[in-house]
Amino acid sequence: MNKAELINAVVKEAGISKAKAGVALDTVIASISDALKAKEKVTLVGFGTFSTAVRSARTGRNPRDGKAIKIAAKTVAKFKPGKKLSDAVNSKPSKKKK
Repeated sequence: MNKAELINAVVKEAGISKAKAGVALDTVIASISDALKAKEKVTLVGFGTFSTAVRSARTGRNPRDGKAIKIAAKTVAKFKPGKKLSDAVNSKPSKKKK
């Protein structure tokens, strides 16, 4: 599912205009991004938690020539799914009775 398909799903479920759904989605994404930039956690109960972690500097290998290269330290975004999301993803489809 891409962003346009997600907006269409919101339009269908919430019964709002496509423009309002697009603004709402953009606002949610911007708010999560701003919180992560400020090193804050974003917890959506049942869905999951967005957080940041520092990945330390390390030495890697260039796949073309095998030479060692230095990889700089950086902050990365992390996502840990909540129980409801994990259960939904891992649930088996129910068998329909005939």
